[in-house]
Amino acid sequence: MSKAASTATHADDNESDVEETAQERVIAEEYKIWKKNTPFLYDLVMTHALDWPALTVQWLPNVHTHSGNDYWSHKLLLGTHTDNESQNYLMVAEVRLPLEDTEIDARNYDDDSSELGGFGGASGKVEVQIKINHAGEVNRARYMPQNDLIVATKTVSSDVYIFDISKHPSTPAEGSGCNPDFRCIGHTKEGYGLCWDPHQTHHLISGSDDGIVCEWDLANAGKQVHPLNKYTGHTDVIGDVAWHMHHQKLFGSVGDDKKLLIWDMRLKSFDKPLTSVNAHDAPVNSLSFSPFSEYLLATGSSDKVGIAVVVRVP
Repeated sequence: MSKAASTATHADDNESDVEETAQERVIAEEYKIWKKNTPFLYDLVMTHALDWPALTVQWLPNVHTHSGNDYWSHKLLLGTHTDNESQNYLMVAEVRLPLEDTEIDARNYDDDSSELGGFGGASGKVEVQIKINHAGEVNRARYMPQNDLIVATKTVSSDVYIFDISKHPSTPAEGSGCNPDFRCIGHTKEGYGLCWDPHQTHHLISGSDDGIVCEWDLANAGKQVHPLNKYTGHTDVIGDVAWHMHHQKLFGSVGDDKKLLIWDMRLKSFDKPLTSVNAHDAPVNSLSFSPFSEYLLATGSSDKVGIAVVVRVP
């Protein structure tokens, strides 16, 4: 490389770093402004600093209350994204939220924590209660609808891990490794698309950067689970997958090829979807079927446009 070319490359890198730093400053400033105005926007705000960034979060369905307390105990499913030197974890955290009839004082604003709205039993409002060793960062974690103790995770490898949280200690033993109860194989790259079947227990699908949707059934499976089927209709990275909420044999997938694909498992056509839609002008990152209408779904894309689609169900 010539000296001039090297200098130009170095200048481009510096310019990129400056732009990134400026953007971070804007984000930090906007965050400070938002925090300062929370007393005027919300009845209650709670913040909790995690040790590491998290790429995934999901509310767990069970909620508990205890006699004499003025709060509900909710649970969150989280995963870490550490540096390459530190252990990653699949985590369950408790979040204490006030009961509906709990009196919240909107004037009770904590300048140190920037939290708004005090209530009596709220000390230690967010607490990580379970940490399970995970190999690499947790790209996505989702609990099985029929049993929230069964959790699937998307990993930085091509595998999907399945953990039965009830079989793991709350804190891993020192020196212990990652020991999922099942390893679902079939992908060749990492990814983020992951969805349990809301109609059938132990049944899930996954979409990855290899452009493939894998389908597994964990019922009576061994520790290593091979896919029942692979769906290969996408030509680029898959961003998300989702089951139809009203029809067990239908699911959808979206990806960087800007397409929304609807698959009918009854057709046994693994390379040709039931429906293919050019949904956006940029990569499609998220997909959700309406729980209220069998004909509606929503997609989200890098083109900053959200689209609701009417699905004709055969």
